[in-house]
Amino acid sequence: MQTYISKSVIHTEKIAQKFIKKTSKPAIILLHGDLGAGKTHFVKGIVKGLSSKNMVTSPTFTIMNCYDDGKIPVYHFDMYRLKNVEEAIELGFEEYFDLSLLKGVSVVEWPENVKGLFKGKVIDIKIEKTAKPDYRVIKIEEVVC
Repeated sequence: MQTYISKSVIHTEKIAQKFIKKTSKPAIILLHGDLGAGKTHFVKGIVKGLSSKNMVTSPTFTIMNCYDDGKIPVYHFDMYRLKNVEEAIELGFEEYFDLSLLKGVSVVEWPENVKGLFKGKVIDIKIEKTAKPDYRVIKIEEVVC
């Protein structure tokens, strides 16, 4: 497990940029953290790290945003509004979580809402708030679901 201390939003994005450059692709990245922890800022860093110029926004209402103008596509999911894995399957999201088919990086906020959707090797990232308002603890590890 790798652990980082971020001191600001910009620092969180820079940690993500360095992380994605060292990550094997294709990849499935699961982001855990409370509301306002910095998950979407981490995604901004991933997208920048893959040379995309797209403006990253949270896909809370669209559920998925695709950023495809960089080196490889980034599929950004926000599963906050989904109640279970069946809803994700009904929306046809399975192909984005099959490493044998995936041509880019799938990043998922609120993956705990669709437990069972992910199979095989994933990168699990936990972003935790600290007593200092802008500081975050970022823990990254590879796991098998």
